[in-house]
Amino acid sequence: MEETVQAVVDFALHALTCDYAGVALRAIGGRPDIPAVTDPVVAGIYSFQLATGVGPLVVCMDGRTTISVPDVAHDARWPRWAEEVLRLGVRSVLDVPLWTTADAVGVLGLYSKRDNAFGPDDEAVAHILARHATVALATARREENLRVAVDARKLIGQAMGILMERYDLDSDRAFQVLKRYSQDSNIKLREVAQSLINSRHLPDR
Repeated sequence: MEETVQAVVDFALHALTCDYAGVALRAIGGRPDIPAVTDPVVAGIYSFQLATGVGPLVVCMDGRTTISVPDVAHDARWPRWAEEVLRLGVRSVLDVPLWTTADAVGVLGLYSKRDNAFGPDDEAVAHILARHATVALATARREENLRVAVDARKLIGQAMGILMERYDLDSDRAFQVLKRYSQDSNIKLREVAQSLINSRHLPDR
């Protein structure tokens, strides 16, 4: 995932007339992540918006709509954000959504030190890049989730084997024991299995 996102922002610098680029991704069940930026300036702009809930990044991600700010110095939509961005030396901003038909994946943010830096051609190229980036990121996320699922299955299988050997249980009964401990302790099944493997004892309930 990290390599894919970094490739997206690095390519954006070559394909578009921008000084900085970054990607913010919507995390499952939590606040957005900032996996890749080409400069700490972008991290500062993103962090400010995520902390305050104010700015084009938030609107772009929630509304799945492209947000263009030709000149930050003359944009009155987000005064606090504009003040922070100008302080960091940025004058033009173009935020393009990364999204599938199912959900919003994130935002590709492009930044320039010049005002009116992004014309129609730049925006068209940004949309093409965003579409390709969305597919690449969604694929990387699915592969990452699949690896996590496979690892969890291996851990649970090892933990079941320990219970089967120690208590002479069949596989169904061993799984039910793990599941019961997970539910009673409000601990994920994977974590219960890992604890059993590490300590050779079921966690305290």
